[in-house]
Amino acid sequence: MVSIERRVSAVIALVGVSAVGVLLIAFLIRSGLSVLIGLIGFAITVAGAWWVITERAVRRILGAVAIVVGLIIIALGLAHVVSTTDGMAFRLFIAILILAISTAAARYALAPTIRELTSAVPQAARRPEKPVLICNPKSGDGKVERFGVVAAAHELGVETILLGPDDDLEQLARDAVARGADCLGMAGGDGSQALVASVAIEHDIPFVCVSAGTRNHFALDLGLDREDPLSTLRAFTDGIERRVDYATVNDRLFVNNVSLGVYATVVQQNSYRADKAGTAAAMLPELLGSTAEPFDLQFTTPSGQEVDGAFMILVSNNPYAATFSPDSATRRRMDTGQLGVIAVSTATSADAVRLMTMSAIGFRKASPFWHEFTTESLEIRARSGRAFAGVDGEALDLPTPMHFQIHPEGLRLRVPAENSIAAARRQARDVSARALLQVAAGHQPDQVRRTA
Repeated sequence: MVSIERRVSAVIALVGVSAVGVLLIAFLIRSGLSVLIGLIGFAITVAGAWWVITERAVRRILGAVAIVVGLIIIALGLAHVVSTTDGMAFRLFIAILILAISTAAARYALAPTIRELTSAVPQAARRPEKPVLICNPKSGDGKVERFGVVAAAHELGVETILLGPDDDLEQLARDAVARGADCLGMAGGDGSQALVASVAIEHDIPFVCVSAGTRNHFALDLGLDREDPLSTLRAFTDGIERRVDYATVNDRLFVNNVSLGVYATVVQQNSYRADKAGTAAAMLPELLGSTAEPFDLQFTTPSGQEVDGAFMILVSNNPYAATFSPDSATRRRMDTGQLGVIAVSTATSADAVRLMTMSAIGFRKASPFWHEFTTESLEIRARSGRAFAGVDGEALDLPTPMHFQIHPEGLRLRVPAENSIAAARRQARDVSARALLQVAAGHQPDQVRRTA
């Protein structure tokens, strides 16, 4: 049951947020000319940025000039707001005060939810008898050696295997299982994590993710400490098991995402690893400029919309939080049972202006050039029969159609005991109007019901 105090707090939070929205609308109406000036400057800035990215020579210079002009116009719009709005500081104070009260009310309304999410700590799993950790000594600029991962693993009784330049990582994992390994771990980047995890899944044994790569997005979204790889090693001894999703493209496992279009094409170049920015700057005019051909990529959304020629498609194992928040571009949950799909199909500077302007006023999803949805499966087609793809950062050339599939809770992940609390706290940050409405109506939010 949801207490009356929580229900009232949820109502206060919803009313407060609505009040701030009303104040914002009133401000926009009162300052219509200033808003119009700002939007004009914003449009010129976006158009200029598009030219800088996609054009060469004179047009690129004109784009840079347009960015400066646009920023000046935006500044003039802001100056007009300051000079024509009486009592703006007082109104801003009231808005901030209402927002603070709403935030406190929302936290009180959902605080039991957070406690419920963090209270169900799983019992310690049976300690593996023959755990094996494969280490990539070159990953993350030598994190394995810098943190002393091999020595620390030996102290815990974990067999370690160093990946050599001529070794086949998948074969090393399979050989370890053939020798009796009952738990596999990988100290390396996301691509290596996915490959070893696929062997663990195939043999139904737990997997340990040790964050020894450069970015380690998988470890981040799992709530593991990326700055301290040694802390994850405790999963081999006194760890617990979590069930998380994994995804596949044409039966190839990935733990993060698959990127198609511009990024996937750029990373195919041999020069990309040595000079990422220079390679991208040289290729983007060819890929996105006024004479560029549309990308040969097609897919159908769950609503039945046919999309053709998107220059960027990102398919992720669980959806990313595409919001203006500290969690932006990360995944709050790894067990939703859904693929996240984001695609952009702008083709000209005018299209880019329309998309960015709608994004600036909070209507990005209403743009015909922005496609964002979740699904259990997806097919991406190409008339040529093949397409470049970046799979967990690895550049590949894959046959099409590409079949994407989510595999709910298919990975037995062994983690340190405290990770369940870190993961629950990430999950609890997924606060929405829907969750507050559910509490106000006397119901538990969806995220609690899903974990019950």
